Amino acid sequence: MAARAWLDVTAGVSGDMLLGAFLDVGASQALLQRHVDAVLPGVVRLERSEVLRAGLRATKADVRLLADDQPHRSWADIRGRLAGADLPAAVRDRALAVFARLAAVEGRIHGVAADDVHFHEVGAWDSVADVVGVCAAIAELGVTELVTSPIALGSGRARTAHGELPVPVPAVLTLVEGWSVTAGLVPGELATPTGVALVVELASGQGPIPDMRVNAHGVGAGTRDPAGHANVARVVLGDADPEPQAMTVLEANVDDLDPRLWPTVLDALLAAGAADAWLTPVVMKKGRPAHVLSVLTRPADVPALRDLVFALTSTIGLRATPVARWALDRGWVDVTGAERPVAVKVAHRDRAIVHATPEFEQVRAVAAALGRPTREVLEAAVAAAVAAGLVNGAAVPSELRPQV
Repeated sequence: MAARAWLDVTAGVSGDMLLGAFLDVGASQALLQRHVDAVLPGVVRLERSEVLRAGLRATKADVRLLADDQPHRSWADIRGRLAGADLPAAVRDRALAVFARLAAVEGRIHGVAADDVHFHEVGAWDSVADVVGVCAAIAELGVTELVTSPIALGSGRARTAHGELPVPVPAVLTLVEGWSVTAGLVPGELATPTGVALVVELASGQGPIPDMRVNAHGVGAGTRDPAGHANVARVVLGDADPEPQAMTVLEANVDDLDPRLWPTVLDALLAAGAADAWLTPVVMKKGRPAHVLSVLTRPADVPALRDLVFALTSTIGLRATPVARWALDRGWVDVTGAERPVAVKVAHRDRAIVHATPEFEQVRAVAAALGRPTREVLEAAVAAAVAAGLVNGAAVPSELRPQV
């Protein structure tokens, strides 16, 4: 199921505020540090602390420099470091996209090509760490959709490497073109170029908190603590309820088929692509015992399965009913509990196991090959699955093979 996140940046946003919020919601500090070290080996250390902002608890993320030298960095330098770092592709691609957006904006403001841009504040190593850390957190938490509130920018004037500038500073104002913004509740610079670039590059849109089942939320603190104003950014993490899959149920009442044929009918329908097929015993007119054959299928497969029902059974009529289906994601993991491997079907939701069941046909085949009772092999497979951690509530294993 897709993980959905909502950013509340109505009090402002910066790279360290977002980093603190994602650490607070559950991202691993050690993992984020490894990703930052891949780009900046031995240069910075990520630290976190619990603070209060207007009386509210929040996580403050700080990037401590381990080296004194912090010159202005060119886009080419940053791009080379990111491209050459040992990073997951999703983390590298997102971080490159954020800095590419910043380079394009700086180039537009100063009238130079993006490749010729030399960053100032946003080129400092702490900003590189913020960008890589946030991108790594999004990947680790499995976020596939990010929505943001309107962005509070601030007002007044701010001192920068280019001198005193009006707020919003030119880079921020350029970055938010096409986005909904507010001045915020207090004067001063509330949004930094790094924070805004992360938001507008990674978010798919803006609006109120989207429909989802909330799993956790995190609060990241800014440096200042103005009176009566919680200087924080928040992230709300949840799962979007899946859209139901449109399916069709084909049904036929049959009272004159040799019952010995039903197993072959069901097997043939499943082999032909039916999602499921089953029988329900009923009593028809004149007290005749019969069966209702039900076939669950995708609408596109209705014609082929309809013709197969007519070919395999004695029915002279068939009805179709549209239905909606919700199905858990599932996959396979092999375990060895009776000398030979047996596949275990793992159904999961929200990245946690819901059911784990050995595939019975494989269990029966292994039992036949070993000359052992099926019950013993099944019990051994169940025990092996438990020993492998395939239990309700456990995390989905990385070696899970998707079901096709």
